Amino acid sequence: MQREKASDLHRTLLQWYRREGRKFPWRATQDPYQVLVSEIMLQQTQTSRVHEKYPLFLKRFPTIRDLARAHRRSVVLEWRGMGYNNRAVRLHQLARAVTTEHSGTIPDDAKTLLALPGIGRYTANALLSFAFHRSVPLVETNVRRVFSRLLLPMKRTSDLIDIPHAWEIASGLLPVRRSADWNQALMDLGATVCTARNPRCGSCPVSRFCASVGSMKMPASYVPKREPSFKGIPNRIHRGRIIELLRNTGRGRSIRVARLGSGLQAGFRQDNMDWLRSVLAGLERDGLVRISRGKSVKSETVRLA
Repeated sequence: MQREKASDLHRTLLQWYRREGRKFPWRATQDPYQVLVSEIMLQQTQTSRVHEKYPLFLKRFPTIRDLARAHRRSVVLEWRGMGYNNRAVRLHQLARAVTTEHSGTIPDDAKTLLALPGIGRYTANALLSFAFHRSVPLVETNVRRVFSRLLLPMKRTSDLIDIPHAWEIASGLLPVRRSADWNQALMDLGATVCTARNPRCGSCPVSRFCASVGSMKMPASYVPKREPSFKGIPNRIHRGRIIELLRNTGRGRSIRVARLGSGLQAGFRQDNMDWLRSVLAGLERDGLVRISRGKSVKSETVRLA
């Protein structure tokens, strides 16, 4: 994109963001720990749910040292309602690493951030952008979609450029000033206007720059991604249900594995136990549960780790 056109795009989108940008509590802080918590929560979770849980989590664990000192079970319990509970484990591991390796101070350079557990390129750059005022690009699902449609003529709403190309574009289009606002504006545009299935091109503030406006068609059919399932329900859903059942037993209490299946799904039979054990083994590997293996199958118990 030519320099003059890029400057016009920057100005137009930033003006729109100033008027229409979404208001969230994590956008009102530059505290690295609070930014980190919000970024981990926002992975694969709707902003409305994060908006509700974010202040409660920070009230329970106000500093990264508080989080590091907590028992993992307490962190998983506090994560209730967020889904994808292994994120709570990763955040807890990260807090302990920052506390032991960096005296409780989140690093402010990319190389050190990327060496920490659970930190990838997006999360590292989000911290650098929103907490440390660094001029760095960001690419997540919404930004990738916006760049795909904006700069290349997409034939279908499902078409996307590859992730390395999106990062290359993000780096090349990063404005000299207000880069953090630019990153937030791109995410807001993708979340509210340039949406995955029903983009509102008529309301888009940057439609005059867009190579795909008016030319995209919906795919003929939507084929959901295949994933491991049991009786038509994805295993990730069953994992969440198991954690919720364990949360409801009370702090530190166990459930007999032989009885867990009936609480998990009506009609559960003993010949389904191999499947249940495989799911529990995955939860144990992820650090979410602890299985006590007794002398017999009937004496096996499971609890939150």
